[in-house]
Amino acid sequence: MLDDSAAPSPALLRLAEAHGIATEFWSFHGTREHPRTGTLRRVLAALGVDASSPERIELALAHADDMPWRRVVPPVVVAREGTEVRVPVHVTDGDPVTVHVDLDDEAGGGQVQLVQVDLYVEPRTVDGRRIGRATFLVPDDLPLGWHTLRADGPSAGARGTLVVTPQRVALPDFLSDGPAWGLMAQLYSTRSQRSWGVGDLADLADVAWLVGHEHGADFVLINPLHAAEPVAPMTPSPYLPTTRRFVNPLYIRPDDVREAGYLSSADRSLVEWAAETVTPLNASSAPIDRDAAWEAKRSALEVIHAVPRSAAREAQYAAYVAEEGAGLQTFALWCALAEKYGPESFPPELADPASPAVEAERIALADRVEFFTWLQWVVDEQLAAAQAAARGGGMRLGIMHDLAVGVHPAGADTWMLGDVLARGATVGAPPDMYNQQGQNWSQPPWRPDELVRTAYKPYRDMLRTVLRHAGAIRIDHVIGLFRLWWIPEGAGAGEGTYVRYDHEALVGILALEAQRAGAVVIGEDLGTVEPWVRDYLSERGVLGTSVLWFESDGHGGPLPPEEYRRLVLATVTTHDLPPTAGYLAGEHVAIRERLGLLTEPVATVRAQAESERGRMLDALRSRGLVGDDPSEREIVEALHRWLLGTPSVLLGVALTDAVGERRAQNQPGTDQEYPNWKVPLADGAGQVVLVDDLFTNARLRSLAAVFRR
Repeated sequence: MLDDSAAPSPALLRLAEAHGIATEFWSFHGTREHPRTGTLRRVLAALGVDASSPERIELALAHADDMPWRRVVPPVVVAREGTEVRVPVHVTDGDPVTVHVDLDDEAGGGQVQLVQVDLYVEPRTVDGRRIGRATFLVPDDLPLGWHTLRADGPSAGARGTLVVTPQRVALPDFLSDGPAWGLMAQLYSTRSQRSWGVGDLADLADVAWLVGHEHGADFVLINPLHAAEPVAPMTPSPYLPTTRRFVNPLYIRPDDVREAGYLSSADRSLVEWAAETVTPLNASSAPIDRDAAWEAKRSALEVIHAVPRSAAREAQYAAYVAEEGAGLQTFALWCALAEKYGPESFPPELADPASPAVEAERIALADRVEFFTWLQWVVDEQLAAAQAAARGGGMRLGIMHDLAVGVHPAGADTWMLGDVLARGATVGAPPDMYNQQGQNWSQPPWRPDELVRTAYKPYRDMLRTVLRHAGAIRIDHVIGLFRLWWIPEGAGAGEGTYVRYDHEALVGILALEAQRAGAVVIGEDLGTVEPWVRDYLSERGVLGTSVLWFESDGHGGPLPPEEYRRLVLATVTTHDLPPTAGYLAGEHVAIRERLGLLTEPVATVRAQAESERGRMLDALRSRGLVGDDPSEREIVEALHRWLLGTPSVLLGVALTDAVGERRAQNQPGTDQEYPNWKVPLADGAGQVVLVDDLFTNARLRSLAAVFRR
């Protein structure tokens, strides 16, 4: 057995590197770190690799070397448009083989024969068979798309996937005329008088139309809308969903479902009674109660679901179900099972979606499966309506959706996707200055090898659904397309290491799907991100992210606005910090002190915060943006004028800043200690601000005037 606390052996280091596991890395504080044997062994185990002894390590190394030779063609080849790519093809040594590409329907179909390259590679004996390698050339003129690679011959007869991706995501022409600005909102907290206790897609449509029409905004960035549990308790964090592909029906406005207009008097009363239990919550400053809102909505939606649909509506529903395919049906089945047994209490015989027991449940729960399928169609329609309202109000981008890093460890994706998500490890972040103990997000990571085996189809399907009604998409923690911090099960957040991903494939596929959807892509590239990663993303047309408080001139002062990057979404704050009014008051220090999250003396951290605020005020004064004794409101507006002095193409304004809110929506590193993702939109005095009153709000109108085109 291996000594987990010892330094890794050379063989273990080679095995880790062969599977993309970092054997050394630089910490946030600039020190070179080396994970110990136990960390590497347990991360390998999460990848399905047994490294429990020297003998097992040698066996795993041999297996890793032989694996490419066992495949006739690679499961997937990802190429950039305009670039030639060589494809290795493995057959019994001496056998003939031909290779061609079947182009996908969106590229017009057809077939392209590939030419073999005169390149000799020494044959290899694997599993008692002598295998030769032939190399074929994918030409540089293939169209964008998901094509099929086919090899034929006496020992061939195999197929793989060829994905041709754009060189870069094309940016809209209007971004060359000057910056576009928009609001950033936590939708669940943005309620109106007609909401059902939680902000919904009707509220989003209203906010988007109004801020576009009245103030010239071009987008509204919202929190991830990914689906949560279909039963209480619903996980409040939008960044810990059960699936990233489908949408949380919590955001449906029941009144806006077409069939609600055809209810009988008795059924209409049932819907109205359900609403009456939660509409009083809209004016409450108490933490948002998702469970109460969903209980009311679900009962109302069940009544509406029973209303017969017209022939056209029925055909539209059938078309949606056919387009989403088996993934939608499996998700709806998971919802029905979660409703029956609880999301984390499936009987052992239901652990495998392909089992006979699950098929029996599919039949027994057919009505509930159909209900949850219908909910996804309804929420998709209301998403489309919100995007149409945004564009109708004059927005040039519209709704900017947010893609979370991962999913709940006991959620739908974990059940549906099987080995594509790792077992025995979770994703997080190593220690940094804002989270000095590191973070464990409790999310199972993608397995890089399984993504390749499945030709990235789970990733593609997720992107297509999220991008369906998006003018733009923000990728949370975009460095996760390059590497993720894997924490072995049971270890502390700082006891992990990085696992690398094929960023050329992940970013390329993102670019392809975004370009087909006509969407702009923004990557949240905060924290420890190597400069070459930012350069690479910029080259591929993926915008970065700049947060004013994180931009430094290298000498402790704020970065001058003219030195900001151009291809970014620039903002003053982010959802993981208090709103600007709270940040200026030192709330980010006070909250961490109250919750015991500081690893330095509070006096030291408070002094650092006061110094940061002082340097920022001095910089604002030096540019004439504030006077000697500015008010809180004047400082907030001056900070946003600072953004206008940058070359950044997108500028974001937190809705909380626009109404003077001081409380944070989320405090990283906490779970139950703080009401994360439950804080309703309110002003500086804690008074709830409803959508109905937003655009007569003097503070919002004044801040929006800073940006008005």
